[in-house]
Amino acid sequence: MAKISPVAAKYIIHSMINIEGIVDRPDVIGAIFGQTEGLLGNDLELRELQRSGKIGRIEVNTTTSSGKTKGEIIIPSSLDKTETAIVAAALEIIQRIGPCNATIAVQKIEDIRISKRSFVIERAKALLKELTENTLPDSQELSYEVAQSVRMMEVVEYGREQLAAGPDIDGSDEVIIVEGRADVLTLLKHGFKNAISMNGTSCPQTIKDLSRKKALTVFVDGDRGGDLIVRELLTVADIDFVCKAPDGKEVEELTKKEIHKALRGKITAEQAKLDLGIDSDGSLNIDSLRKPTFPTRNGRPNNYRKESDYRKEPEGENRPMFRKPQESAPSSSPRPFLQKERKLSPAERKIFKETLEELFGTKGACIFDQKLTVLGKVPLSELASTVKSLNGGMYAIALDGTIDLDLVRLAEKLGISNLIGTASKVKDTQKVTVLTEDRL
Repeated sequence: MAKISPVAAKYIIHSMINIEGIVDRPDVIGAIFGQTEGLLGNDLELRELQRSGKIGRIEVNTTTSSGKTKGEIIIPSSLDKTETAIVAAALEIIQRIGPCNATIAVQKIEDIRISKRSFVIERAKALLKELTENTLPDSQELSYEVAQSVRMMEVVEYGREQLAAGPDIDGSDEVIIVEGRADVLTLLKHGFKNAISMNGTSCPQTIKDLSRKKALTVFVDGDRGGDLIVRELLTVADIDFVCKAPDGKEVEELTKKEIHKALRGKITAEQAKLDLGIDSDGSLNIDSLRKPTFPTRNGRPNNYRKESDYRKEPEGENRPMFRKPQESAPSSSPRPFLQKERKLSPAERKIFKETLEELFGTKGACIFDQKLTVLGKVPLSELASTVKSLNGGMYAIALDGTIDLDLVRLAEKLGISNLIGTASKVKDTQKVTVLTEDRL
């Protein structure tokens, strides 16, 4: 008798059997053949189908408990799906097995080809992954690897100090100064051949010589060490532009996109000196104690102003962020400083409180004159340079930030009576009243 296995079948019929008594496996198989005999005609006779190999070996798995028998019947089929469904439905007419009542319920008809197809897909994925990982790269990848290795080999030693540099220092009008050899390699890898390293924190004579002949851009790490290197180079060499890596990152860690973004956001040396608090003679002024703010923000330098930095008039028109204050008294007779015992009027407290609420989360500051008219709104990073340029006529500053000693001293110097902030590290002075939100 020819038989087929579940592996060779196209469908498998899964059915459950419940028998109210104890029977053996041969009794179940005999009932299946006996009670379906002649039911479906000669073409679908189970014995003939099994003899021709269209129905495989019938599997019966039973368990007996408390005088009852339960189990599963599995029938593989190589018929088409319509004939297989007819055979499956015929099983449910069986009502007795031996002397016991029984019920058979078909649970499902499984399509073996779907299971095989899923196996083929998963196995093909695994084989393709293995092929991709272990075989040679294509021509484009080979070209990229060769070009990258050539760039890495192009590092030369330049100048009397034998500084690590790209091969195009002499042929380029612009040169990028970085901290070390690893930074030069990173820039070479991404196509920048005009980089040269300092090989330390002190400025080599070669860099000084280059600064007199070429346009130099300083590109340093986004940490305190990078700030110190920029400060030194600005005082001993003729630097044209400054840019930094994102905060906490080193140049050698940057991707190609991050490098291009940082270089596009470079600022002039004059702006960097202003942010770092370096005077024209190279000495530090009082603002050098605050954290430098010259690194770019979102790809733009700090002196970049967007449309939201302009204060809108009630009629909807825009006016510039800055305007000169009205002179309330001649410069020869400056306004007397207010004593700290002087209390703000309710109107002043209301205006300052509303201003702080508007500034919340903006990291900005508002400058007021004697009439409590807003002279301008500036980022905190530009507050010191702005009030210096206004040079008098200011009455109060409200800021979304902490009032520190540097700001108080600057207010004393310029005759600003009131400083209002979200927090404060200093107390009132004889000349400046310091207020925070809780005191308003």
